[in-house]
Amino acid sequence: MRYPKTKTFIIVAPVILLGIFFIASCATCQKITLPATPPATAGTDRLVPGPNDPRIGYVTARLLEQYHYSHRPMDADISRKFFDGYLDSLDSRHENFLQTDLAEFSHYRTNLDKLTVGGPDGVANLDPAFQIYRRFLVRLQEHDDYVSALLKKDHFKFNTDDRIAIDRRHAPYPKDLTEAEALWAQQLKYDYLMEKLSQEITVTNGNLVVKLPKTAATNITDTLTRRYQRELHIFTNWDSTDVLQSYLNGLTHAYDPHSDYFNPEHAADFSINMNLSLFGIGAQLMEDDGYCTITKLLVGGPADKSKKLREKDRVVAVAQGTNQPVNVVGMELGKVVQLIRGTKGTEVRLTISPADDRAARKIVALVRDEIKLDDQAARAKLIEIPDGQGGTNRLGVIDLPSFYAPVGGEANSQDQATPKFTSVDVAKLVKKLKQERVNGIILDLRSNPGGSLEEAVKFTSLFIKDGPVVQARSDEGVTVDSDPNPGILYDGPLAVMINRYSASASEIAAAALQDYDRAFIVGDSSSFGKGTVQSLNQLRPFVWPATPTATNDPGELKVTIRAFYRISGATTQFRGVVPDIILPDPLDFNSDIESESTLDNPLRLDPIPAAQYEKFNLVQPYVADLSRESATRVATNQDFNYIRQDIEEIKKLDADKTITLNESQAIKDRRVNLARQTAREKEHAARPPKNITVYNLSLDDAGKSGLPAPVYYPGILETNTVSTTTNQSLSVVRYDLIKGGTTNTFFATNSPSGGSGTGSFSVDTITVKNQPDLDPLLEETDNIMVDYISLLMQHGVVTKN
Repeated sequence: MRYPKTKTFIIVAPVILLGIFFIASCATCQKITLPATPPATAGTDRLVPGPNDPRIGYVTARLLEQYHYSHRPMDADISRKFFDGYLDSLDSRHENFLQTDLAEFSHYRTNLDKLTVGGPDGVANLDPAFQIYRRFLVRLQEHDDYVSALLKKDHFKFNTDDRIAIDRRHAPYPKDLTEAEALWAQQLKYDYLMEKLSQEITVTNGNLVVKLPKTAATNITDTLTRRYQRELHIFTNWDSTDVLQSYLNGLTHAYDPHSDYFNPEHAADFSINMNLSLFGIGAQLMEDDGYCTITKLLVGGPADKSKKLREKDRVVAVAQGTNQPVNVVGMELGKVVQLIRGTKGTEVRLTISPADDRAARKIVALVRDEIKLDDQAARAKLIEIPDGQGGTNRLGVIDLPSFYAPVGGEANSQDQATPKFTSVDVAKLVKKLKQERVNGIILDLRSNPGGSLEEAVKFTSLFIKDGPVVQARSDEGVTVDSDPNPGILYDGPLAVMINRYSASASEIAAAALQDYDRAFIVGDSSSFGKGTVQSLNQLRPFVWPATPTATNDPGELKVTIRAFYRISGATTQFRGVVPDIILPDPLDFNSDIESESTLDNPLRLDPIPAAQYEKFNLVQPYVADLSRESATRVATNQDFNYIRQDIEEIKKLDADKTITLNESQAIKDRRVNLARQTAREKEHAARPPKNITVYNLSLDDAGKSGLPAPVYYPGILETNTVSTTTNQSLSVVRYDLIKGGTTNTFFATNSPSGGSGTGSFSVDTITVKNQPDLDPLLEETDNIMVDYISLLMQHGVVTKN
């Protein structure tokens, strides 16, 4: 028997699943009696497991038992977590299921283990999944009916002191239908108020104007009716693979929050996110009132090249080659996307409802091609900051959204996308920044959720000579992943930025560079705190079609197989990576932002012995000085004053955990927020222009000589129209000169004529073209890097380029 190749995410190395076996029977398993099938909405009682689904359920459970890091057998405790997790996946706000429903299904809560792996035929009994799903649809239909009836009455009053809970994820389910209807009515009242405020409030010249349009009541009723019907439609359109996906993720998450079952559709999405590439037409799509609508055409893709599609066009049918079209109106967006994606070089025919003529229909034939998701790849910027001595400090910033690497496509090599590797792309950017003689490099790993551990190791190796990068522990012992390449690509001053969203592979890279004392870490009080490793396993070798019509793709299982450790022996699980210098950030105080410690069923890890490695001794001697100088700046920096104000507001909201349903109070709150925002914008506009120059560098730019055109940051946040004869007070600020419908860029100076540069300046007005400020945390990291370079120069560690 051949076993599947796997990929590891936060990932150590490919894993071959050897010696796997399935227990055909269990002498200690007890037979249990299944309840009668509960009532269901019309048509949903016909939804049953697919031919392969029982086998998929069984295989998933056995793989978890044997290969999950915890090696826990399915037992009553796992069954309880499995049951609760499945309910949460359907009803995350705890507002549709009734406690009477839970009581009816309560015998499942401690018997899902027996139903999943206790049968004699190597298949799972999936009746609980579909019975609970059907009951959920009954409640969701009742929810929709109740809301529709309330909307027809349209007698909402917003003059009480009622408030609504922001988060019901951990609230008890309603006891009965009466209590559920009270929750539904309160949520609808909140939804109605939000829609009403959006229609009656406008902002004019910095002032909040309240005026309700005459058509508001009808518009709000129609909008909310469609919204609730769409939610119902999404769930009633589920097929057996959707139910299985949700059910088995209840099982995988009972083991830990990072193990997942992917049905074929979600497996494809995961592959795309890792590969940064797909085969399709190059269009971004969204669901709009039941229609699959084009929101963007990707430059160079088949849709863009055809010149036959535009934004806001609707896709109403999809045909493969010469086959008959499939009507996709009302179809779940993910399923429409799957129809449009396909093998490179094949034809897909789209029936389009044009944006300018909804009654018309036209067919557009496109040949699928590889679509690069370059906006999600590594990128960089070069920042020039005056050093106060007539020169400049040149800093490089590399922004890395994830640790991507090829995954999937083994079965058909000719369909594989052009591979993209994080380490290769970052190396290109580092080489470019070195060519431009930067004085220091900042690695921005903020909001980087992780990805390939192998790429995290290679990425780290660009900045160290040799040695271990990460340790991993499994039941086979502790292994060490080391720098695979001798030598060092960049040995200059280095910093790493992290935040609460930095997780997994990004934590490994940051932790290693911190343990080596190679880079100083800046950011939130800690990163996410994920210290586990997953492997990706195709289920196809274990699931043979039960019938000739059964699916040939049973999906994939991502299972936690190892725990990773810092080379110091510490774990990032729960704790995350703690920066050398912590900067104020609202993310640090928002309880809605999850971390490992807030997820259900996280693993608990203990430290292990340290690996052998040699520190660079490049950071700790200077951290005290860097922290002191940074704290002084942050204490007086106006942008950080704003951040501290925002943090206080977040703390107040978090302590309350409710939102007002009083319209007057809501409007008052918005006036306060607008006044605060307007004052900040005016203060920003009054600042002198920033004397910095920024060059944005894509991967394409990294292969070219020289630099692209710079981006200027004048520190002006609102558009102003000014006379060209009153520009004497302006220094170097970027403007766009608008004349005759065209825009010419020039730079205003202190000259009486009002400017010099390209274009003609004989017009009466110019429009200030706004550029955003650098974000305060990055700007302060730049300042810390400048201080760091200065300290290293003083101690003879580096010399200025």
